[in-house]
Amino acid sequence: MVHHGAGLLRLTNDAALVAVLKRDWKQAVLSPADHAMLTYTEKLTLHPSKMIEQDVIALREADFSDAAILDINQVTGYYAFVNRLADGLGVDLEAYASDDKSSG
Repeated sequence: MVHHGAGLLRLTNDAALVAVLKRDWKQAVLSPADHAMLTYTEKLTLHPSKMIEQDVIALREADFSDAAILDINQVTGYYAFVNRLADGLGVDLEAYASDDKSSG
């Protein structure tokens, strides 16, 4: 989370939030929508075969549009894809993020 944590810190300017998200996102003070989104993304990432219609319904109930739900789904899938490519090739993305502290 070094690389993405740095980006999140730039976006939020909230070091405490980034720190708690690194430890356990479920302990962070989040809006109901953000909590629903992260619940969905965690399940899709860790247990994709267990996804059910209710997972999408929960996002709708958190006021996400169908387009936003598609975005959440695609971004989650994209990161899973990229992380698996990096893992499969032995690329340490965190090492690159640690070396590149000046990029913006």
